Amino acid sequence: HGMSDMIELASPFRYAVPADAAAMADLVHYASEGLALYLWTKIAAPGVDPWSIGRERAEREGGGFSYRNTVVAEADGRVAAALIGYPLADVPERMPADLPPIVVPLEELESLAPGTWYVNVLAAYPEQRGKGWGRALLGVAERLARATGKRGMSIIVTDSNTGARRLYERCGYRELARRAMVKNGWQHPGTHFVLLTKRVAM
Repeated sequence: HGMSDMIELASPFRYAVPADAAAMADLVHYASEGLALYLWTKIAAPGVDPWSIGRERAEREGGGFSYRNTVVAEADGRVAAALIGYPLADVPERMPADLPPIVVPLEELESLAPGTWYVNVLAAYPEQRGKGWGRALLGVAERLARATGKRGMSIIVTDSNTGARRLYERCGYRELARRAMVKNGWQHPGTHFVLLTKRVAM
């Protein structure tokens, strides 16, 4: 169950454990450019800290945003960066009718990359950026993809996040499609989500 029996990881990389939930919530917040916190705030009951929803989700066994789908990089005994990813189904599932409109463009793009290994979150803490964690974790992602028999990678980036896109393109990713954002009050400078994919040599 999960990815932890897939490939051997050596320091500074390790598979996440439930105790990493707070760091995972931070990193998905950075990676989603605030969208995750926006969604947690929407679900939070009055008086409930939205961050606690993120942490609870990270601790869950199931779902995409789970510690079981996460590899972390450590520096000085603390989580510095993380990769969250998993294989997409070969046949896209039907979209639930009650999906928040803001998430629909993301689901539509995922459905265009069936059977790929999907990099859902790739992020480092701000003070850990520029140290090569992104490229190194993309390498871990490709090893995991090969271990699960996947021949392609997929990742979604916002059109305004040029730094991330440059990294992915240097690592061989190319644009496949884009979808207009639905913001509903989410403050974000971009206009489109962009799906990038890459073939993986077996």
